[in-house]
Amino acid sequence: MKLGIVGLPNVGKSTLFNAITNAGAESANYPFCTIDPNVGVVAVPDSRLDVLAEMYNPEKYTPAVIEFVDIAGLVKGASKGEGLGNKFLSHIRECDAIIHVVRCFEDSNIIHVDGSIDPMRDLETINMELIFADMETLDRRIDRVRKAMKGDKSLGEELALLERVAAGLADGKNARSLEYTEDELTIMNDCQLLSMKPVIYAANIAEDEIGSDMSDNEGYQKLAAYAESEHAQIMPICAGIEAEIAQLEGDEKAEFLADLGIQESGLDRLIKASYSLLGLISYLTAGPKEVRAWTITKGTKAPQAAGKIHSDFERGFIRAEVIGFDELIACGTMNAAKEKGLIRSEGKEYVIRDGDIVLFRFNV
Repeated sequence: MKLGIVGLPNVGKSTLFNAITNAGAESANYPFCTIDPNVGVVAVPDSRLDVLAEMYNPEKYTPAVIEFVDIAGLVKGASKGEGLGNKFLSHIRECDAIIHVVRCFEDSNIIHVDGSIDPMRDLETINMELIFADMETLDRRIDRVRKAMKGDKSLGEELALLERVAAGLADGKNARSLEYTEDELTIMNDCQLLSMKPVIYAANIAEDEIGSDMSDNEGYQKLAAYAESEHAQIMPICAGIEAEIAQLEGDEKAEFLADLGIQESGLDRLIKASYSLLGLISYLTAGPKEVRAWTITKGTKAPQAAGKIHSDFERGFIRAEVIGFDELIACGTMNAAKEKGLIRSEGKEYVIRDGDIVLFRFNV
């Protein structure tokens, strides 16, 4: 999973990236300090793997990972090449989802590219640049479909869909905010529109607002209402505090979080929100050689899940031997689970569940 972190210059985007990845992207008080996209790979926290590691004492411990990409600050006119322009729009196109950092705090020591703090204005600036880029993409697609229709009238429904979406974009609506059938979604996903990508709005708030209900932050409330209207997620986060949390470990980190009145770091919450946003789950494999988490889309059947490990596993799939994590822990050991008959033999139609511990049987 690749998540692109976007936002205007000086909204806390690179500070947040540094905090959650410890990758050390330069963070400075001027626009465009991030010229090439910085990439950080982060392990997905999963306490279930820790338990399995204690049980098996494996040679390898391999969590699932998320790739965060810090994309340089976009400005008004980016779709026409202003600032650092289309180069960075292409980096967004390569991501599975967008974390849109919006500044919701006042600080006279940190300049704002537009001279004042207005979350909705900032959000609209970014969204409109993505929409303008999408309008160009759709115009080219519509032209191709119209030409192809001369020999294939069945493309009429696709053309009608593209024209409807183009009209929505012209009205300033993100493509993801429109309604689609399953067949239409297939077409839209093929278009690779920027404003179609799932979004988490990361509202960068002041330190003294951490743990509050944000009712006194007017900018945040407007942002939250907008996110709800387009079925996007919003998360209050303090990039500065996340930078401090990133320096701590173990009990010291837990104590710091407790003092702030929160249970999880922003990274943990972002990962959970990202999995939910993209409809992802993890299944587990365990043994003396390795315990590992594998990320799949919710609804994936056993053979396709096996294919995440190796294509031969999917091609020669025979069956999956499965036990839920909670069932295994209740038994204490895998042998005990076998004696109780709790390890199930599942076929090709079995849909893998989050937390399933799976052993695939295959023959190629």
